[in-house]
Amino acid sequence: MKPETKSGNEKQNSRLISSSVKNPPLIEYRNISVMRSGRIVLKNINVSIELGEHIAILGPNGSGKSSLIKTITRDLYPYMGKKESYLRILGKDRWNVFELRSFLGIVSGDLLDNHAREILGSEVILSGFFNSSRIWRFQHIELRMKEKVKEVLKLLEIEHLAERKLNQMSSGETRSVLIGRALVHEPEALVLDEPTSSLDLRASSELHKVLRKIATAGTSIIMITHHLQDIIPEIERVIMIKNGMIVEDGVKEKILTSALLSQLFDIPAQVVKRNGHYYLW
Repeated sequence: MKPETKSGNEKQNSRLISSSVKNPPLIEYRNISVMRSGRIVLKNINVSIELGEHIAILGPNGSGKSSLIKTITRDLYPYMGKKESYLRILGKDRWNVFELRSFLGIVSGDLLDNHAREILGSEVILSGFFNSSRIWRFQHIELRMKEKVKEVLKLLEIEHLAERKLNQMSSGETRSVLIGRALVHEPEALVLDEPTSSLDLRASSELHKVLRKIATAGTSIIMITHHLQDIIPEIERVIMIKNGMIVEDGVKEKILTSALLSQLFDIPAQVVKRNGHYYLW
């Protein structure tokens, strides 16, 4: 007996059902609270970030922004309260760290602190394949890895850093190389913790151009910052965090107002918008 085949209408209905199935959020926090050194640094965080979104998480120093990153990298764990709580990435509670790198590329100050400083820029990017702080002799380097390093160097326009040692680079150049390290796995999203920290105006401007290029190429940008000017035009959603709690979450144009930013930073503030960028006076 021949297997039963679907009619044209049935096939069309199957495609419609398949296309209507919504992907799980890229990152989903449900009732997440975190305590460090006896102090609550995150309190009852509820937020969902979808695939393809470009988001800025904005708040003053000490507001809990970096703690959010550390819950993703599992450097911090939520404490269990009475309410159901979870942190899911693409619908999963638990991830193998090597598997996770294909979905989230994380760039933070801790990464630089833990990295060897005497290796070449190309080796820094290559080390992303092994999640290591340097390239070791026992590591098997494939041709595809070398080709990917060249591709990333070209994308970020930093080919000139391939043969330069990390300890001979400026802060901006170092940041670009670490971003390249996170991109070798072609992640769905790039998570940046205070990306322009310690950078001068020129280096910050150059980094913004790089991030705009990455966003335009299709990688989501999730940026943690306290600098309003870091919010590149491609970012459409802003989440404000203060004292470990989310106080605002919405469309950029409705969130980045003088009134809300004055409340967030506890200073009289005036917002100016020019060429898609926002500035705080």
